[in-house]
Amino acid sequence: MSQEAVPPSQPKGLLQQMEELMAALNADLSELDADLQQSAPRPDASPTDGSEPA
Repeated sequence: MSQEAVPPSQPKGLLQQMEELMAALNADLSELDADLQQSAPRPDASPTDGSEPA
């Protein structure tokens, strides 16, 4: 994760903190989604309206 050149004595702005948190959350969710897509069972070609195949 890259950080802006902010001196340690100067606190980050709230907007910058929120942007960094959202970027980290988005990365975590993308990784979780990829993991779930790999482990999810593949649906077959059966009808999705609940009726039995003829």
